[in-house]
Formats: sequence, structure tokens, C-alpha cells
Amino acid sequence: MGFTRRKFCQLAGTSLLAASPLARAQGHSGSTLTAREVVARIKKNVGVPWHTPTADEFKIGDPDAPITGITTTFMSTLDLLERSAADGNNFVITHEPTFWSAADVVSDVRDDPLYDYKVNFIEKNKMVVWRFHDHWHAHRPADGIFTGWNKAMEWESYASPVANPFSHEYVIPETSFEDLARDMQKKLDVRSMRLVGDPKLKVTRVGHAGHYIQQCMQLLPRVDTLIVFECREWEAAEYVRDAIAAGQKKALIQLPHEGGEEAGMDECARWLKTLVTEVPIKFIPSGDPFWMPA
Repeated sequence: MGFTRRKFCQLAGTSLLAASPLARAQGHSGSTLTAREVVARIKKNVGVPWHTPTADEFKIGDPDAPITGITTTFMSTLDLLERSAADGNNFVITHEPTFWSAADVVSDVRDDPLYDYKVNFIEKNKMVVWRFHDHWHAHRPADGIFTGWNKAMEWESYASPVANPFSHEYVIPETSFEDLARDMQKKLDVRSMRLVGDPKLKVTRVGHAGHYIQQCMQLLPRVDTLIVFECREWEAAEYVRDAIAAGQKKALIQLPHEGGEEAGMDECARWLKTLVTEVPIKFIPSGDPFWMPA
């Protein structure tokens, strides 16, 4: 007998609500705090006017139902949702999408069995998912994502004031490119970092480039090493490779997306605890999805 879509969806919810810590938390929580009320506090305290249109919206679930706990994360993967439910947290604040597209457009995936499976899990466990992307980057006095990244790397004191006070450029103690990469891999807990350049290159100036080749081109003259984590492979890596071939002493670190931004959602949990005291708040990493053979 085949594994039908209906069977696939049924398995998602079997016994989960009755047995999970989330179900017990929902049955015994005395809090009446809702996800919508939490978001209202975020809007009031994020430090910039709330603008629309924005990606920062409720993606699924009832925002007016009481919540039992809050999870902040980089990506609301199915595994992350399961771990959040196991911890008793039914409100997930995610930096990136839930349904595999930049704007969480579900019209193209509504008939997909994996979409049904994920939705069924969320509904069975009475979870709510809200995205916090645009305004967390816009947070003042500083971008929340890079505040967390700087803390994870222990680079707060190395941030360069060049260009503007929110610059993501750094002047670090001299090190080799290889040692820089190893330190970054360890502190950010990533498995799939990729490198372009001479391992022995001496590095003191490092900068985060943006998503696009124009941003990489503008930054490269000011730094020894570019860091990218949301970049098309035929752009930044090939540009830096050509720069090296032309005689420039440059290098590039291409992190997985999580390596560039996940620490910022750990920072989000710390910040949110100053606004919300009624329910537990926990950062749960979604983690690097890639791995490298030994």
C-alpha cells in the first residue's frame, strides 16, 4: 500500500498533542498573554517606526490565543517546531521563512504533502509563527542581527566606525586567513564554511558584504577578507577569485546563512526578555543544514 498524502498528514499529528510538553503547558499555564500582545510590545520598543508592507507578519496560527512560551530562532524548520513544542513553547518568532519562499507564499505549495504535514503539526500543537526580519535588522540603536553576531564572535570592540555607526566592518588583531576561518567556524558553530584565498594570508580588516555583487565590489577594496552568507555562487566567490588572480591579496569566507544571522536571534531572545516576563523565552538554533565529510 502506498504512502498516501492523507496518511502522511495523519501521521504528523498522531498523539503529539496529548503527550507533548507543549500540551501539558497549554493545560496548566496561568498566563493569558497572546502572541499579538507580544508583537505589540515589540513594535513599541524596536526603536523605529513600524512600516508596511513588511515580511514581519503572522504566518500561521491564532495570534489571539494564550501562549505558553516563546522560541526565537533563525529558521522555523519542522525540526525546530518539534523542539519548540517539546520545550513547551507554542509561539515561534522566526527570522526567516516558514514555507520555503522569501514571502512565505503558500499558493504554490498548498497541494504539497510536506506542506500539509508541517501545517498539521502546527495546528495540532496550537502553535503560532511570526516572522521578525525587517524590523529586527532595522532595530535601533543597532541592527539586532549583527549585535548578536558581534557578541558571538567577541568582536564588539573591533567594529570599525567607517562609513556609519552601523557599519559591519572590523579591524581585528592580525591573524592568518586560515586561523580566522577556524575561529569563526568554532564560535558560530557551523559545519559548512567555504573559503576562497591563501590560507596564510595575513588578515586585519574584515567586512560583511551584502547579498549582491555590487555590495561586494564596493567593500572589497577596504578589507582583506569578505564575509558573505546569502550570496549567489557565481558572484562574490568568483569576483574574489579573479581579484586574487589579478594580484590582489584578498580572501572570502562564505558562511551558511545560519552562520551569518543565527546569533542575532539569540540576541533577540535576550532583548525580548526585557519586554516579556509572563512566559518562558528561549533561543533554539535551527542549525547549519549542511555537513562536510570527514
